[in-house]
Amino acid sequence: MRLMPVTDAMFLVAETRETPMHVGGVNLYTLPDKVDETGWLNDQLANLRQSEGLRRPFSEVLKLTALGQYGPIRLVPDKDIDMHYHVRSAALPKPGRYREMFELVSRLHGTLLDRTRPMWEITLISGLPDRQIATYFKIHHALMDGASSMHFTNAMLSADPKEKRSFSPMSVEAYEAYKRKFPAQKKPPTPSLTDLKAIGGFLKEQWGNSVGVTKALNQYAAAMFGMGGSDLTTPWSVPRTSFNRNITGARRFVAQSWSLERVRAMGKAYDGTINDAVLGMCSGAMRKYLQSLNELPDKPLKAMAPVSIRPKDDIDAANSVAAVTANLATHIDDPAERMRTIQASMNAAKAQLREMTAQQIQIYTAITQMPQMLTALTRTADKFPAYSVTISNVPGPREQLYWNGARLDGMYPASIPVDGMAMNITQVSNHKNIDFGITACRRSVPHVQRLIDYLEDALVELEQAAGIGK
Repeated sequence: MRLMPVTDAMFLVAETRETPMHVGGVNLYTLPDKVDETGWLNDQLANLRQSEGLRRPFSEVLKLTALGQYGPIRLVPDKDIDMHYHVRSAALPKPGRYREMFELVSRLHGTLLDRTRPMWEITLISGLPDRQIATYFKIHHALMDGASSMHFTNAMLSADPKEKRSFSPMSVEAYEAYKRKFPAQKKPPTPSLTDLKAIGGFLKEQWGNSVGVTKALNQYAAAMFGMGGSDLTTPWSVPRTSFNRNITGARRFVAQSWSLERVRAMGKAYDGTINDAVLGMCSGAMRKYLQSLNELPDKPLKAMAPVSIRPKDDIDAANSVAAVTANLATHIDDPAERMRTIQASMNAAKAQLREMTAQQIQIYTAITQMPQMLTALTRTADKFPAYSVTISNVPGPREQLYWNGARLDGMYPASIPVDGMAMNITQVSNHKNIDFGITACRRSVPHVQRLIDYLEDALVELEQAAGIGK
């Protein structure tokens, strides 16, 4: 039995039928030649359905007090887990295109996870052409964030196309094998509170946190009220668009891949990062989408950009994320000027984070995000939107990976739209590609599949403005 941290439990508190709080995604694979597809699929289902030796959180269920989700929440082992409930199979109707796959995933992603069971599911999807199969995985955000979910996926895969694993990727055995890839970190001994040096160190740390967070909050307030001449962008004062409506529980999921080298080259042409390039693509795409609806506002859209503050060797924490605000500059017609404005906004945000420790960042994030949490709980986010969209970038594998011989072709993340932010765009870098997954409220953001074409248009536009590309 273990106690769920309050920061993780907030995702349970914020969940409603309209806003399921789970993350996940679609992995696309190609089977090796001369392998029987039906036999391979049955082998993987048997592997995934092993119930012995499961690691947490896959083996745990919620245990609530009389206060329900508002009181202390404990995670206890589920002694009667039904693996056939958690691991499912689905065959696409003919012609089995990506379109049918995304329709299936859209429906699966819109349903709530059962809180009386361990809060995760995997669906093995067959019926795709060219010997391709897919998996759709979802897990509650209270148990995993994007980075920890990526650790789980990496533990499931291998760089060796001939490697076959008999143990489940949800097992302790798989977890321990993956942990061995990271150098062991010595944890400092817990000091006794009777030790005057320990007490002094504790007080010094708390004082440092207070000073660091106070400085950051002063910068935040100055930027919010237009003082100080900083490029730091803050939430609120967001123009009203279709993205800022209260949402329904139905989802629409679409995805696409772009060459990582191509996106990196575009960012480099503006002396920026891959993340800057992605924000530039998303800004241009959203601008074109709103123009198609005759909704493009005179003020810029703003994006919440989650930033992982997880140490590279930390694969245990459920959530370790901060949030910065990006000015998407959608009101600027010139793509090069738009890109420079986005970069200035992100550079100012990153400079602020660099001045704080991870603990200070968590405190600062909790304080600055509290108003948004209140609007979410009261369902007034459509009237007081803090952001226009969430745009997240998750580092993925740098080499070609395989799942028991099947080549990984795509990793498309599916995430969480919320009231006031009816769309979420998340990307994963995957070997030579960057894989985009777009999750939106089906009613608030109609024809979201158009954004795939608009992302390509925005990339071409930025390439041409920088004098690169075809």
